[in-house]
Amino acid sequence: MKKANIAVIGMEVMGKSLALNMESKGYNVAVYNRTAEKTKAFAEGAAKGKNIIPTYDLKELVDALESPKKIMLMVKEGQPVDNFIDMLLPHLKPGDLIIDGGNSFFKDTIRRNKMLSEKGILFIGTGVSGGEEGALKGPAIMPGGQFEAYKLVEKIFRDIAAKAYDGEPCVDYIGPDGAGHFVKTTHNGIEYGDMELIGEVVWFFKNIGMKADEIADIMAKWNGPNDILRSYLIEITADSMKQKHQGSDEFLVDRVADITRMKGTGTWTVQSALELLVPIPTIAAAVFAREMSQDKDLRLEMVKRLKISTGSFSGNKDEIINVAHDALYIAKISSYAQGVALLQAASKAYNFSLNIGRIAKIWRAGCIIRAQFLDEITKAYESDPKLPNLLAAPKFADFVQSNIGKLATFISVAHQCGVPALAMSGAFDYILQITSPIMPSAQVSALQRDYFGAHGYFKIGGPDKPELMVNEKGQVREFHTEWLLPGRPEREITK
Repeated sequence: MKKANIAVIGMEVMGKSLALNMESKGYNVAVYNRTAEKTKAFAEGAAKGKNIIPTYDLKELVDALESPKKIMLMVKEGQPVDNFIDMLLPHLKPGDLIIDGGNSFFKDTIRRNKMLSEKGILFIGTGVSGGEEGALKGPAIMPGGQFEAYKLVEKIFRDIAAKAYDGEPCVDYIGPDGAGHFVKTTHNGIEYGDMELIGEVVWFFKNIGMKADEIADIMAKWNGPNDILRSYLIEITADSMKQKHQGSDEFLVDRVADITRMKGTGTWTVQSALELLVPIPTIAAAVFAREMSQDKDLRLEMVKRLKISTGSFSGNKDEIINVAHDALYIAKISSYAQGVALLQAASKAYNFSLNIGRIAKIWRAGCIIRAQFLDEITKAYESDPKLPNLLAAPKFADFVQSNIGKLATFISVAHQCGVPALAMSGAFDYILQITSPIMPSAQVSALQRDYFGAHGYFKIGGPDKPELMVNEKGQVREFHTEWLLPGRPEREITK
């Protein structure tokens, strides 16, 4: 029997789809699942007659592979990944490769990479985005690990990856150890933000009297070939909102329970941002909104106890639709800017050496956040790799400067109509803060911290001189006021 080129462990939807994708590109694929019945069902079903080798124990799986062995884990993150690694190790030799294609926490990937490297085993933590359809037809792939490990599977990954409009495969080497999984986690955080921003616009449209099919038509228009909002999420919003509830004239969206569950990547994104001191208010708001959605019983009880009176919309509908369109685009730019800032901070903290332009190119097709404007992100970082923030890219900066008032208007009218706009507000406030040379709120809190805890504070040159005061060595000067002493003397803190 001809040896398999690669193995896939885990015969759930993603694992099966990836195996079929690989086989369709000319590769022999060995497959295994902890539950033998799933392997058998796959072999006798979708894989029947294809170059897919079903195996029923791990030694059989490894023996079915050509050397060096290449094994892709498509199993639940956490302990199951560690368990499979432990079970595979006795059957592997130095130079063999394990690929974790699940949504693993990047610090676990760093740990596993280090442990396996010490044993001579190569390891790639690989983000795979696109869901079932992407896995089958072409996902966006974000591999991180040893570069020599990536080279072992580069051709396979390029063959199975989604292809952008210019034919470029949506895969590239991301960086060492946990880089691939960190980028995938951040991708998912940006995805949370995108989904919540669109959801807030839909909620607003419903509150001003629009029906689901009318909203779907607006979204379909926004997904037009030359529209700046054109994206996969806008496309599927338009499509899904037209769906009727089975056996009735109602729309399915009006019968779906208002509960959005989570698998953890959005939370990891926010946790990482807190650790790295990077503000991502839009993404955080999206996570918090999902958390609130799960408090269904609490919300049903609170609506009985707390009646909030709201106004109604009496303006021109076409005008507010246009306002919402540009507001959503600005909020989207802001949200992506937050995600990119997190990538840049992680790259520095963990020595990932991330290339933002290349990452944006990977996201152009196959993944959930694929969108027309990712081309503009790629161009922005190719033009200026040291761009301080995505919002500073000339094309985005010009649009934001000309239209920022529309985002403010949308938020105001949404609140007037009783629609929460957590993500929209976070996007707007992020722009206001990042373009503020002086933040009076921070000035006040800095004094408060020094007053109650003697934590010290820095100084600026004056109201019109927002730069920090430094000494002759270029070091930032730090001060403390003795608040409880007569005259409240001020002293410089030396370290």
